[in-house]
Formats: sequence, C-alpha cells, structure tokens
Amino acid sequence: MTQAKLIDDCFVLDKDRLPHHEAIEILKSRVRPVTGTESVSVAEANGRFLAEAVVSPRAIPGHDNAAVDGYAFASREYDPKAGTDFDIVGEAMAGHPFQGSVPQGAAVRIFTGAVIPAGLDTVAMQEDVQVSARESSRRAHVPAGLKAGANRRLAGEDTKAGEMLLAPGRRLRPQDVASAAATGLGALLCHAPLKVAVFSTGDEVLRPGDPFVDGAVYDANAPMLQGLISASGAQAVDMGVLPDTPEAVTSALAKASRDFHVIVLSGGASQGQEDHVVRSIDALGKRHLWQIAIKPGRPMSFGQICDCVVLGLPGNPVAVFVCYLIYVRPFVTRLAGGAWPEPVRFPVPAAFSQRKKPGRREFWRAMLARENGKLVATKFPRDGSGLISSLRESDGLIELGEDVESVGNGDLVDFIPFAEFDLGQRQTGLECLKAKGDS
Repeated sequence: MTQAKLIDDCFVLDKDRLPHHEAIEILKSRVRPVTGTESVSVAEANGRFLAEAVVSPRAIPGHDNAAVDGYAFASREYDPKAGTDFDIVGEAMAGHPFQGSVPQGAAVRIFTGAVIPAGLDTVAMQEDVQVSARESSRRAHVPAGLKAGANRRLAGEDTKAGEMLLAPGRRLRPQDVASAAATGLGALLCHAPLKVAVFSTGDEVLRPGDPFVDGAVYDANAPMLQGLISASGAQAVDMGVLPDTPEAVTSALAKASRDFHVIVLSGGASQGQEDHVVRSIDALGKRHLWQIAIKPGRPMSFGQICDCVVLGLPGNPVAVFVCYLIYVRPFVTRLAGGAWPEPVRFPVPAAFSQRKKPGRREFWRAMLARENGKLVATKFPRDGSGLISSLRESDGLIELGEDVESVGNGDLVDFIPFAEFDLGQRQTGLECLKAKGDS
C-alpha cells in the first residue's frame, strides 16, 4: 500500500503557550500513520508495527494433550480412593498419536505433548505409576488421589479459534511473534519502516572524530537521536551538520523531505535572524513554533514540507533527550503505525526536598536508591540542560505537574524508568530494583 497523506496545517495552534496535556492531546488527535504497509514474514516481524489484527484461525493447542510423561486413562474407570490397575495397550508420542480405540479398563503410555486418545481424559505421572508384567501383557497401577483431568492440556486453553491475539498498532515483540507463529501464520501485514532524517545545526558543532577547535562542541545530539529513534521502532539516518549558508540548508532540507517521512533537527527550534534553518523551512513548507510550558525544553517547532514532517528540537542535549521521550517518541511511534505509547508512572518516595516553579510541568533526572530497605528516588543534584552526565547516571525521570510547588522528603513522586522508553536501565538502578526488602 502507498504512503498516507498528512493533513494540511496539522500543527497550527491558536495560542502562544501550551500546557503539557494540551500539547499531547493535539498531537494525539492530529497525527496518523504515514507509511505504507507490507507483508512481512513472521521470522522478520519482530520490532515492526502491526497494520492489521492477528486473529487465530484455529484453537491452540488443537487437541487435548499430555502435560507430562505418564499413562492416560479414563477417569470414569478410576477409583480415586483405592487406585486402579489398567492394561497398557499402546503408546502415544508427540507427532505420533495412538492408533485405534482404547478398550475399557485400559491405559495408554503417553509422552508430553502427545494427543490424548479419544475417550481418555486423565494422565498419571510415570514416576507415580507401578508397572508390572502379567503373562503377555503389562499393567499399570495408578495410585489413589488423582483428580479427573489431571495433567491434561485442553484443546484451545491457550487460544480459541477466532480470538484476536494482536491488535493493529502493536509493536511486535518476540512473544507476540511466537503467538502469531503458533497459529500457523507465515506472514503478517505490517507498516513499512518510518524513515527519519537527523540533522544537527550550528557552526560551532563538530562531528565526533574531528580535530578539536576552540569554541566548538562535538555533536552529541545526532548519535543520541539515532539511538532514541531506533528504540522507537523507526529508521534513523544521520544527515550531518547543516552548514550556515541558506542555499545549502534549503537544498539539504528539500532533498530530505522527498526521501524521508520525518526530519528531526536539534537546535532548529529558535527564530533567530541568522537562523537559515527556520527561513528554509518557512520557504519550503509550513512551520509552527510551539511554546510548551515544560522544563527542560519549552521551544519546539512542528511543521511540514509537503508530506514530510519537520520537527525542531532545542539544542541542549538534556532538553533534546526529554523532549524526544515525552513528545517526539509517541509522535514518531504513531506516524510509524503504532498505538500512542503512554509510559507507566510509578509512585516512589522522594529522598530529597526541593522547590519548583508552579504553572509548568517539569521532568527531573533521578536515580533509584535503597534507604532502610525501601526503594526511593533521589534527584540528580544539578539541573543544567547541557549535563549529559545527568542522563548517563540517572535511572529515569520524575514528572511533576503544573500545580506542584515543592517536593518534600518522603513525598510520593511519579517516577518514569528509562526502561519504559525501551532504553534499558542503569546497572545500579537494576540492583536497586532487584534488592529485597520492599514493604
């Protein structure tokens, strides 16, 4: 299927400053998938966004089967108080069912996963059964105490025929792929990968590996954004640093808008007079500056060049990181065909005290720790938006609403682990989570 079209003026606003929740609701309501769809083999579908529901064409398992190695028999012929002797008339193995019918008073030697023969409904574990030879036959003594239906997996107990297993918009995980494969499906209809171009901006920006120059900074945003975008399920391509000439900027953005679904710029959210990026976007398409009442961040630009979405993020790495996780990640996920992701917020006691400016939402970098056997959140001691160390040493973000004016020691705060954004977890944070003693 072909690429979908984005509505015109998707990002136009009627106010100068947006509360966080309004920004989220606008993006949710105006953004839709923009990629086409394609059939993907089940073996290659992991990590892709599902485009249509997966409905099981059959029951799973497709038959009653044994959960253990043992002996299958009919519970109606069994005395649960005294136990019962059964003649062993054959065996059933996985992939090799018992052939024929089972006579009254008989049992079948059965192995895990094998189809339980018709008329039988219970399996005794082999270690509980005494087997003896009697003339030309063998007999199994099943001891007392077994319940009818024991050690039997029922047909359809995992999945019913016609049951929807996976909804459209789901990003497929290994266990989802396994579930689809168990139905016998060989391919799944998925969204084509969302292609994202990453540009850095600024004459002061050097590429990693370049010789250092006084007054310059190395580009940390581009590799960080590449990792963040890949973790979101999209394909990121580093397009380098835009030079400070209007012709080069306009040419680069025009070409990228034809080759990519999304362009992400770091340091491209301002309106400075010398900002060729801003003027190029305005000349090629439409750009709207959003002032969102958050910290870190605030200025972000959303726009379009034809059907390509253009996102301008702040230049400071911490602001880039937080704005990406909170706004761009769900936005990119939805454009890629996924359902809007909402990270889980965990209430954790604060192990610090600090005041906060009311009227804006703030996201504080924080670490997990153990105090008296309890999990607590400690705030990174410094707030600078250029402190990449704060991202490296933190376990997640503390989210504080607009009405919060201070946090006191012991107050419950909303903690979002980086694992909620598919970013893994710092080793020390994992050790805190694994430690015992929570009450």
